[in-house]
Formats: sequence, structure tokens, C-alpha cells
Amino acid sequence: MNHFQCERVFFRELTQKDWIDVHKYASQEMVCQFQPWGPNTQDESLAYVNKIIEDTNQLPRSRYAFAIILKENERMIGVGEINIRDRNNRIGEITYIINPDHWGNGYATEVAEMLINFGFCELKFHRLFATCDPRNIGSSRVLEKVGMTKEGRIREGLWIKDGWRDSLLFSILEQEWEQN
Repeated sequence: MNHFQCERVFFRELTQKDWIDVHKYASQEMVCQFQPWGPNTQDESLAYVNKIIEDTNQLPRSRYAFAIILKENERMIGVGEINIRDRNNRIGEITYIINPDHWGNGYATEVAEMLINFGFCELKFHRLFATCDPRNIGSSRVLEKVGMTKEGRIREGLWIKDGWRDSLLFSILEQEWEQN
């Protein structure tokens, strides 16, 4: 299926051994500086992957978290995720995280595009949204590049290590995606 791959990366379901690759980035302060979690211990990275695997088997499924795999060497470089937030109104949320060894190479943009395509093609969403810390300029740029509209700021909606955090809210509607 085309929405599970693009030029340089593809998605696959996570397996338990993926916790090792997750831990390579989830244990780094720079990766989780804008997140309410981390840096992860080995047990926390393993628990994260086990929870994803458990959620894969839930019916109806409301979480789709995929290993991001480089086509050139089949190495895992992160996780892309789409969550059903409102089944009746067909609304989903996308998130992604990339190992910092691969930052600045456009992988996050490819992953965000694949998640959006998956959400509209497979899950038949009407609206997809994403949030990011206002200090995370790279993620803001990715969301704009993939055609999402910046809707505004959610004030102090998330507690992280250094206190309450604002989030920027981005979205794309089904008809906007179809026009691209």
C-alpha cells in the first residue's frame, strides 16, 4: 500500500525487539526536551513498545503506531503514530519522533505525509491535527510543509519538566488534502 511507504522510508508494525532502537533516541534529553516523558530508562522504552503492541490488538483499534524504517538499510529510525480522537466526527491526531542521528534530512516530513495519507485513505478521517511545543521550530515547519494550517495556541495545556507548556495546534481537512 502506497501510504505505508515513500521514497526513503516505510512503515511496519512494531515488534518487541524494537524497544532497543526506541531506547537509542528516547533516552536522550535532546529528543524529549519538549515532551512530558523522558529521558527513558530501558524499562520505560520496553514498556512503551509493549503498550503499542498491546494497543495493536485492541478492537476497535484506536492507535496506529508504526516503526519508521529506512529503505536503504532497513534500520528503524523512529515511530510515526496516528490516534483516533473522535470516531463519530472522524478526527485523528498524528505524532512522530525521529532519532536525532537522522534529523534535518526530511524524514519527519515524509513520515507526516504518510500518516496524513493513511488517515484520509485508510481511516477515512475528515480532520487530522497535530500539536507541538512553540519552541520546537523544526516540528512546526514540518507540519506547515505537509499542508497543515496553524489554528492557534493551546495555552498551558500540558505539564512538562519545566512547568506548564503551551502547544501550537495544526490541522488539515479532508478536502484540503484532496486538493494537493
